[in-house]
Amino acid sequence: MAAEPAEVDDYLRAGVVDEPPAFAAGRAAAHAAGLPQIEVSAGQGKLLKLLARISGARRVLEIGTLGGYSTSWLAEGVGPDGHVTTCEFEPLHAEVARRNLDAAGLGDRVDIRIGAARDTLAALRREDVAPFDLVFIDADKENNPHYVLESLELTRSGSIIIVDNVVRNGTVLHPGDASTEEGRATNGTREVLDIVGGDPRLDATALQTTGAKGWDGFALAVVR
Repeated sequence: MAAEPAEVDDYLRAGVVDEPPAFAAGRAAAHAAGLPQIEVSAGQGKLLKLLARISGARRVLEIGTLGGYSTSWLAEGVGPDGHVTTCEFEPLHAEVARRNLDAAGLGDRVDIRIGAARDTLAALRREDVAPFDLVFIDADKENNPHYVLESLELTRSGSIIIVDNVVRNGTVLHPGDASTEEGRATNGTREVLDIVGGDPRLDATALQTTGAKGWDGFALAVVR
């Protein structure tokens, strides 16, 4: 009997992913608060946690907090001695994320910076913070090229940079209409792929995914 990708995601989440109840509750709370239902899937969140653990990441930068779902996975991945700095433009999103992180017992590991990520990243550079071990970019796609380039200034050799939503139902194959939001998002994504594929400072790959989030994908790069 044929199954839908979302059904397979449910099966994998129940049998393999082992989503913490507090994370599921936080996702539900974010939806109840009216936040867009665009957070990563449980399987993708667990992948972020495992990448943090495999790489030994202790300092993580996230661009795009939303309701704190991916943030929670990353905070679990860095362990009790680690730290996540996450950037969120919308104050309501940050408020919901803070409640969810605190409820999951992870709030002390996370600093939520409210405001435009361009400004936050510039402020981090001015603060001369220690390099981040892992960066997860899941924010406004039009600005993703800037976020990747800024991330290169805030990381070190061996750091990981992950960019979500790089396939966009296949629209990434062709330039978008710059007069529309989706077209600008597509163009920003195409530029990101040009950067991660062509910048000599990065060793990268990109993968397609399908599941509850539809047809999409992510880019993963290691700073040389």
